[in-house]
Amino acid sequence: VQLAESGGGLVQPGGSLRLSCAASQNIFDMPIMGWYRQAPGKERELVATVITGGLGVGRTNYADSVKGRFTISRDNAKNTVYLQMTSLKPEDTAAYYCHAEWGGDDYWGQGTQVTVSS
Repeated sequence: VQLAESGGGLVQPGGSLRLSCAASQNIFDMPIMGWYRQAPGKERELVATVITGGLGVGRTNYADSVKGRFTISRDNAKNTVYLQMTSLKPEDTAAYYCHAEWGGDDYWGQGTQVTVSS
């Protein structure tokens, strides 16, 4: 499984960005996909997940720090998962990674940098 992220960049506090994660195969075959982030000197942390196949498809989960500001969604026809980020804060600055589970294994994208600064 190949995961390709895009959409990162530099944005001012209060701004918005949308990240995309394109998968190389049918995301309906993957039980769950999500976004994680890692800031310099910190551990990688969960941002949001979405059930992409099977029971509970469409169900989402968010870290408390992003609830109400970020929205994860999927487009099965495009095999793509999105992360819409609004009201961005400097503490959201990190490398954002797409994650997928498939066949009992974990897969990661290469990461896309999000920098929130004035």
